[in-house]
Amino acid sequence: MTKWTPRHEAPEPLEGNVVATITGGTVIWFVLFLAQLPFYGWFDDHGHLWWLWTCLAGGGLGLIGVWYVRKRDAAIRRAEADAAGRQAV
Repeated sequence: MTKWTPRHEAPEPLEGNVVATITGGTVIWFVLFLAQLPFYGWFDDHGHLWWLWTCLAGGGLGLIGVWYVRKRDAAIRRAEADAAGRQAV
């Protein structure tokens, strides 16, 4: 049996406003958490309490994601500025 190999080039990754995308997702997770919080008793009675904690975990991990992509964007900008500075000299 031969190994499967792709027959075409992989597409270039999409670059966009990653910080805004991650921030938006994080806000959605926290809004979902807050919207479910008044129904804590119902979730507990029906065995769905994990929904609440999943939303909180998504918001917390989203905060780590926002921190990460902001650092990444800053590093990319620094590298571009260094490369432009070297070309100008």
